[in-house]
Amino acid sequence: MTQSTLTLPNVLDLPRLFPLLSLLHPRQHTRLVLASLGVGLLVSYTAVALGMLPLWAATALVLAILLPAGLLKWHDDYRRYGTTAVTLSILVTTQGVHTVEHIVQWIQYHLFYLTMRQSNGLLSPANSEWVHFVWNWLVLAAVVLLLRSGMRGSWIWLLLAVALFHTVEHTYTFVRYQIILRELTAMDVLNVTAQGLPGIVGRDGWLARSEWTRGTWICSLPGLTTAVRLDIHFWWNTLEMALLLVAGHRHLRRHPL
Repeated sequence: MTQSTLTLPNVLDLPRLFPLLSLLHPRQHTRLVLASLGVGLLVSYTAVALGMLPLWAATALVLAILLPAGLLKWHDDYRRYGTTAVTLSILVTTQGVHTVEHIVQWIQYHLFYLTMRQSNGLLSPANSEWVHFVWNWLVLAAVVLLLRSGMRGSWIWLLLAVALFHTVEHTYTFVRYQIILRELTAMDVLNVTAQGLPGIVGRDGWLARSEWTRGTWICSLPGLTTAVRLDIHFWWNTLEMALLLVAGHRHLRRHPL
């Protein structure tokens, strides 16, 4: 007499249900990642408590201490899975950190009622036109690389469109920043910053103030022509991150690791 066993699907098998978790898992480097995080947090907290470092420098220190473990993990990803997987792994991780920074800025502005200029997140010096300009071009290049290396589907194309428009937005604000900075320098005004200018969308942006749209219904579009810059870029990054996660998930379901 044989006894049959009933096998039920393991609903807690998260790596199988969500293959991105398997890709992002540090595997044999888990102890190194946890140790690096612990050391980074301890050293940074001590430095801030003793007044040796500002918050932004302490945050940068934590990321710098974590970087070697991350490089080892991504090197292994490349050897195991190839270019597409390692690019996806790097982009999800770095864009995730970038999105957290925008979430912190949103909380500072809307919940702590700091001014727009004070709501700079955890890495305040990185909240500059130069950094935004370079960062978004790198993200766009990474999405193009994912497409060229094999990622397909409607989600990755939608991500490419959003990343492209986001990059155009930051390119526009960067060019405006350079123009106004030169005008201020020519007038010998050196103690005024031109950071945080409106872009194409949002309050006082090109879409709201252009001679082609001025006085039309376009100028009163909720969000697109009324939201402050901080909210605009919070939603840009939230949308990009969401599309990246969905596109990565769909790709890994079709092409398991």
